Amino acid sequence: MIAARIRPLRAARPIWPQSVETMNEPVRLPRSPELMSRGDSALLVVDVQGKLVSLIPHHQRLVWNIRRLIDGAKILGVPVTGTEQYPRGLGPTTEVLASRLGEIPSKLTFSCGGCPQLFDGFRDAGIYKLLVVGIEAHVCVQQTVLDALADGFQIYLAVDAVGARHDIDYQTALRRMESSGATLTTTEAALFEWCDAAGTSEFKQVSALVRETEPSDA
Repeated sequence: MIAARIRPLRAARPIWPQSVETMNEPVRLPRSPELMSRGDSALLVVDVQGKLVSLIPHHQRLVWNIRRLIDGAKILGVPVTGTEQYPRGLGPTTEVLASRLGEIPSKLTFSCGGCPQLFDGFRDAGIYKLLVVGIEAHVCVQQTVLDALADGFQIYLAVDAVGARHDIDYQTALRRMESSGATLTTTEAALFEWCDAAGTSEFKQVSALVRETEPSDA
């Protein structure tokens, strides 16, 4: 019988790309579709109006967080828009936010779905992820989130930039929106998610927003 020829085993190939050692730019994992980016998301500010916001516990911190998100979005090129609920009765958007938002459409429906032009604009810009902030959590915010989810948008909620007069309404609304498919996050997490990487002038500006001192009512 002729003995079978035994071939020497080949060295196993490395599981990492060989280009790691040769490329100047570092190799990274593909970006998770669960993360927001400046190219696929927008900030929606819901009904932060003077006559109502003052009734929200820790409203100064709420407005501060929304203002930081607006400023961060503008630094990073993330689209920002807002709405007002029956401004004749509830008054205009609080000034520190209104001065940053430009023209603010008004509505009578609690949901921002009553301003369909906003969502048409998002689609036209290729935006399918929305970071939603504002008041109140269990009314206008919740109805907006549920309508937007049903319409195919991926929704994120900055929980420290959403409020309600009563904690039970706030907590129940967050649970309902999360169970319906919304993703809970925070102001700081969203800012760094949009920013994506350190070492840029944008990162320095975002870091300055994050390092701001909380208002005294916080």
